[in-house]
Amino acid sequence: MHYYCVWIDHNEAKIFGITTHDAEKHVVVDGGPKHHIHRKADHVRIGTDPMSHDFLDEVAQALGQAKAIMIVGPGRARTELAGHLNDRFPAIAKRIWALEPMDHPSEAELVAAARKYFRAAARMHS
Repeated sequence: MHYYCVWIDHNEAKIFGITTHDAEKHVVVDGGPKHHIHRKADHVRIGTDPMSHDFLDEVAQALGQAKAIMIVGPGRARTELAGHLNDRFPAIAKRIWALEPMDHPSEAELVAAARKYFRAAARMHS
């Protein structure tokens, strides 16, 4: 599998190895404790629990063989993963081709969107 699509939120990452005819799924779950955080209207960015480095490291390990990576998901999780890869796994970060917002698609919708993206992007990268 050379192309990988990662759907990530603050609790789990669904990683799909994409080929023309198949998709292999791997799920990484953040097993760390969750904290209830009280939000205050006048404090920007307060009320968000940072993502676990162990969780992000496990996602990075699953992406080690990727030729190209598409990271999608709701909220800030996708940008946190991209930043973590850039800081701690720069060789993997260089293979990120796309960073896109995507709420909660079905697995079939996610794989179809990834295939469509990689087909078009592969032509441009050639």
